[in-house]
Parts: sequence; C-alpha cells; structure tokens
Amino acid sequence: MNKEIQQKWMYRLILSLLSLLIIYLTFQLLPLLLPLANVFKALLLPVGIAVILTYLLHPLVEKLHDVGLSRGLAVLLVFFIILFLFTFLLIIGLPAFIKQIQHAFETIPEQISQLERETARIQQQLDNLPGPLQQQSQEWSVQLEKVGQNVFDQVEAVALFLVKSVFSFIVIPFLVFFFLKDHDLIQKSTWYLTPRKWRSALKRYIKDVDYTFGSYIRGQLLVSLSVFIISTIGLWVVGVPYPIVLGFFMGIMDLIPYFGPFIGAVPAVVIAFLQSWQLGMFTIILIFVIQQIEGNILSPLIVGKTLHLHPALIILALLVGVEVGGFIGMLIAIPILAIGKVTLLHIRLHFMKD
Repeated sequence: MNKEIQQKWMYRLILSLLSLLIIYLTFQLLPLLLPLANVFKALLLPVGIAVILTYLLHPLVEKLHDVGLSRGLAVLLVFFIILFLFTFLLIIGLPAFIKQIQHAFETIPEQISQLERETARIQQQLDNLPGPLQQQSQEWSVQLEKVGQNVFDQVEAVALFLVKSVFSFIVIPFLVFFFLKDHDLIQKSTWYLTPRKWRSALKRYIKDVDYTFGSYIRGQLLVSLSVFIISTIGLWVVGVPYPIVLGFFMGIMDLIPYFGPFIGAVPAVVIAFLQSWQLGMFTIILIFVIQQIEGNILSPLIVGKTLHLHPALIILALLVGVEVGGFIGMLIAIPILAIGKVTLLHIRLHFMKD
C-alpha cells in the first residue's frame, strides 16, 4: 500500500517538474512564438464566435436530424430560417433603426448643450451649499464625469473594433456551417486524440458544463431579446425618442446581471428628461415595470437557477470582469465563473477518488 502511494506521489512530482520545464522552455522560445501568437490572435475572434454560434444552434440541428432530415439538410434549413429572419429584420427594422441613429446624431449636439446648461444651473445651486456638502458634491461631479468618459471610451473602442473586424465577421457563417455539418466528425476526432482513461471523466465534465453554461447562455439571450422587444414597445408608447435604439441598448445591457438593467436605463431616462420632466417620470415608471417583469417572470421562467452561484460571487466576478476587460469583460465574467465552478468541482471529485 505504501509503495503504491509512493509511486503515485513520484508520478505527480515528475509531472510537476515536466510542467515547469515546459513553462521555462516556452518563455525561452517566446520571441520565436510571437508570429504564431499574432496568427492565433487573428483567428481567435472568428473561430471563437463561430464556435459559440455552433454551440447555440447545435440543439436545433440535432432536433431536425432526429426528425429524419440529413445533417446537411438540417443545417441548410437552420441557415435558411436565420437568413429569412435576418432579411425580415433588415427590411422592416433596419431602416427605422438607421433613421433613429441619424436623427440622434443630428440632435446630440443640441441635447449635450442643454445638458451642460442644466448641469451649470445645478452647479450654481450646489455652490450655495455649506462648505463640506459643496466639496462632496464637487467630488461626485468629478466622479460622474469620469464614469461618463469611461463609458464613452468603451463604446468608441467597441465600435472601432467591430469596424476593423469586418472581414472576420464575413467568414463566420462559413465556419458555422461546416462546424454544424461536420459536428460528429469533429467530435470523433477530438475523442480519438483524447487518452482513453480520461474519456469518461471528460464526458461527465462536458455534460455538466453544457448544462450550466448552455442553459444560462441560451436563457439569458432569450431574456435579453424579450427585454429588447418589451422596452422598444414601451418606450414607443410613452413617446420617448429613438425607442428602437434605446430598446436595443437596454436589451444588450440586460445580458449583464444586476448592473446591466440600471446601465441600460440611463440613456432612456436622460433623453426622456431632456424632453420634459413628465416624460422622464413616465419613463422611470416604465423601466421599473420592465425590470419587475424581467426579474420576477422572465428570468425565473426562462433561465431559472442554473448557475447556483451566490450573488456576492456574481458581483465580484462582474467587478473583476470590468477591470480586466471593460464591457466585454462584464459580458463574459459570469459564463467564465460558471465554467470555473464546474471545473473546480470536477477537480475536487478527481482528487477525492485518488
């Protein structure tokens, strides 16, 4: 028994030393690996997005395949449905969306001037406050300006990134098509390259990741789409300008737990108050109702409690995500946390078996 334990620890020691040696050699060869790293970085965006889209569409292809369609025909049918919906949105929604964006850019200078006048008026009132309160209000104003500048910088960076990545987005549909069509072949090749003794544990791990990550992502996207539709209709009914643009922004922000709905609400509330205080109050009530519907009906019904994570962990993950990767970091923080939790549980189970 002692001999077996000694052999096991010797094996782990040798494995650790080999890992350290590989890390050392990697750092030594780093200058030679930089060109490969640039190639990998260029491929990361299209391949990563294609893998995510394949993952999201694969269950639909499998259902069509189970009905009796061949895999190639099922993939073509899914692509045809997506193309039809995309074309419908382009014909119906895109002209209105572009028109609202153009109108927004035309009126933004005037609205910024109006906002500056309101800010100056409020600042004059704050100057009449006692010394400590006046100093505190000035600090809040500086912090608010910094937050606004950071948000603007993030939006500008994302827009420039999307413009530079046009070619990458063109190849994504082709990658998704072949990933879906040859899914079984890719899966078999992956398992063939995996050591046989790891396969059962990896299958359990992938199944758990799929349940946690897949259920959360698909559910969150559906909730976000619902919030976009409800917000757009609600803003249009109460008379807020640019309802499609603002509703789209609110839907995207809803992908971020806790903070997202509040961030998404800010532009709509500001633009509504610039029109009139009555419209601003109606907009606040509308957003409150939408958040209640999302929090008490849509999210529990569609997403449920698939993550089983404490709210404090989620908030900490969001704070780390925004520090590391800004807006994109906030979007991917929770999925990474969910995968990390499943990974740690499986590592713990592996060592308990040993």
